[in-house]
Amino acid sequence: MRIIDLDSLEIFRTVVQEGGIIRAANKLNRVQSNVTTRIKQLEERLGLSLFRRQGRSLVLSPEGELLLSYAQRLFRLADEAENELRSGKPMGVFRIGSLESTAGSRLAPILSRFHKLYPGVVVELVTGTTGALIQRVTHFEIEAAFVSEPFTAPGLEKLKVFEEELVLITSKEWDAVTKPSQLSGATLIAFFNGCSYRKRAEEWLGGSGVMPARTLEFASYQAMIACVAAGTGFALVPRSLLVALKAASDVKQHEMPAKIRRNHTHLIWNGTPSTALARLTALVAG
Repeated sequence: MRIIDLDSLEIFRTVVQEGGIIRAANKLNRVQSNVTTRIKQLEERLGLSLFRRQGRSLVLSPEGELLLSYAQRLFRLADEAENELRSGKPMGVFRIGSLESTAGSRLAPILSRFHKLYPGVVVELVTGTTGALIQRVTHFEIEAAFVSEPFTAPGLEKLKVFEEELVLITSKEWDAVTKPSQLSGATLIAFFNGCSYRKRAEEWLGGSGVMPARTLEFASYQAMIACVAAGTGFALVPRSLLVALKAASDVKQHEMPAKIRRNHTHLIWNGTPSTALARLTALVAG
């Protein structure tokens, strides 16, 4: 027997969105005691506390955070079902994630085409590392994400969509790099932990017992490339990104071994794809 209904979830979601029982009651046009009772009933049915009180404020418990992620997905699907039945086309908010490099070098023409085909869909794009994006897809915070090898995503569906050529970049003053030992004592410039390209670089260096003197972490490729060009260290990036940013002439590019150089970007998602995701999948597959 199902113990959660959309009405209870709507009350729960409104309490979260409004930041408290009183504002939620006003929003829903209900008396405060009714909202309080419905939340308590939902907690009793689940056998879990969904909120914790901090002073006069209510904050979500970890279980409440999980329920909220499912509630948002359920309401999105309910809205999508209604819109689909009325219009026959995908509509509503479509949240996807991407590596910054993929967003900068690959997605603009795809998303432009998607928008022309399905103007009723509002695409919200977030960027992050492969590790962070996998977590967000797993918890239904976003519907899908473009991530890069190497990665593990148990329980998620995946589709190989792009092939990238990874190159090692340094300042123009560096000699040609042909083996990891030539980078001993140098500084690795990379994204935060969870970045697939960083993992590739560390595996390549580690295979020869080489460790970077230190690792500088950045949140944008423009900053990384500028730092490399200034002679601070080295980085591993997709060649397509250098072209997209018109930065190929700012740095020296060094060819990597085939097992490092050839890399694939995958589209991953959790469970049955929504109509919008199915349309996007068909677009990138084609």
